[in-house]
Amino acid sequence: SGPVTAGVLRGERARFQLFGDTMNTASRMESTSLKNMVQISQATADILTASGREQMFVAREGRVQAKGKGEVQTYWLRPKSTRVASLKSYQEEDE
Repeated sequence: SGPVTAGVLRGERARFQLFGDTMNTASRMESTSLKNMVQISQATADILTASGREQMFVAREGRVQAKGKGEVQTYWLRPKSTRVASLKSYQEEDE
């Protein structure tokens, strides 16, 4: 969660592009995520907590090494159908 700049890049084919630190963070998080899991940043977790939705995510064990960011704490988004036990099994595979 955070600010981005958007624009249309022209060339052989025009394309819509997003820029900014938020996009860089999302890219770094994507490379450290697990299959079928949604990883969220500390900023997104803070927004969810402030709106009373802290039950929607669980902290990822350990910190993630993100290129250009250092170690960052990330969280797993918890779908309604996911139980904490299944999240723990994903975390064990991650180690």
